[in-house]
Amino acid sequence: MAEQQVFATKGNLILYKKALKLAALGYELLDRKRNILIRELMSLVDKAGELRGSIEDTYKEAYSALQLANISMGLVTPYANCIPVETGVEISTRSVMGVELPKVTLKERPLKVTYGFSQTDSQLDRAYLAFEKVKQTTAVLAEVENSIYRLSVAIKKTQRRANALQNIIIPRNEHIVKFITDSLGQRGVLTNESNKGGKAKVGTEIIIVGAGALDSPLFNVVLFIVGAVTLRDGHFTP
Repeated sequence: MAEQQVFATKGNLILYKKALKLAALGYELLDRKRNILIRELMSLVDKAGELRGSIEDTYKEAYSALQLANISMGLVTPYANCIPVETGVEISTRSVMGVELPKVTLKERPLKVTYGFSQTDSQLDRAYLAFEKVKQTTAVLAEVENSIYRLSVAIKKTQRRANALQNIIIPRNEHIVKFITDSLGQRGVLTNESNKGGKAKVGTEIIIVGAGALDSPLFNVVLFIVGAVTLRDGHFTP
């Protein structure tokens, strides 16, 4: 695997101190984002639990009414074909910490019976009303469950980036800053000895780090925090 060198210079020291400060700030922001997403997720999980319980009862009621209609009238398929396909579903989005969550809206419209009354009875009417209720509840549950899935994915990604900052990027930058600081201090001692007439090599201190970490430490940290690049085996990759 390719490697690059960091030279112990004041310029690199300033650069990596800024990168370290930015990484620490990025970790704090990602930690806040994760906590907010978790709170949003937990509220939706509670809502989904209530909806699942009610939708089971709603479906049972609807299919029971349909079964009674079939018993009293025979197959109700011809009458069901008279009911138009629902076209009033609208999907919009809302953003929670950059995560786009769907908002499903089913337009309210006055109930209009599209089948005749001469050959039908009240059992079909009950089934029709029950499935209208099913439709409404299903739209709400679809919104909640899709939001839960998107939040779960976002939380995992945020957790991975926060862990990478805490366990890899921040310790690596701390190590580089310490190395450069120690090297510059040692170089100052050697320079003083050289000025006194001694011989000393100055300016040859380097540290080896993974490829991709040196292209621009600040830029890489920013891209990683916003999710534009990932960290694989300690290296930044698109």
